[in-house]
Amino acid sequence: MSFLSALDRFEGRSSVRTYLFGILYHKAAHLRAKSRRETGADDIEAVVEARFNANGTWARPPRGPEAQALDGEFRAWVERCAEGLSEDQRAVFFLKEVEGEAPEAICNALGVSATNLRVLLHRAKLKLRECLERNWEKAPR
Repeated sequence: MSFLSALDRFEGRSSVRTYLFGILYHKAAHLRAKSRRETGADDIEAVVEARFNANGTWARPPRGPEAQALDGEFRAWVERCAEGLSEDQRAVFFLKEVEGEAPEAICNALGVSATNLRVLLHRAKLKLRECLERNWEKAPR
């Protein structure tokens, strides 16, 4: 429909195929922009109930900037210490503890047994703990 309505603007400087593709591209971009602008309406009561207890206090208080800064610093140390892990240990640790993947999915992805997965995860946690204990206290603040 758009092609027929824009046919009088077609100057012939490109092929019809290119002109049609341009129309299609602009229509898709318009639909993408329109879908981004449309926001779902959250049920305000459900949001309030999820964030506050019956007595009006926070169910889970928001985290402050200090906690977020410490989380970032700790995450950086974990990533540095993870460099000392074997490739399998690092993959198992990040998939399970960071990404929250199910053990069955990790076993399938890495081709390891459930027992081997537990051993890899245990050894990764031990090495990370040792590295963090060794380096965290020495870190400049």
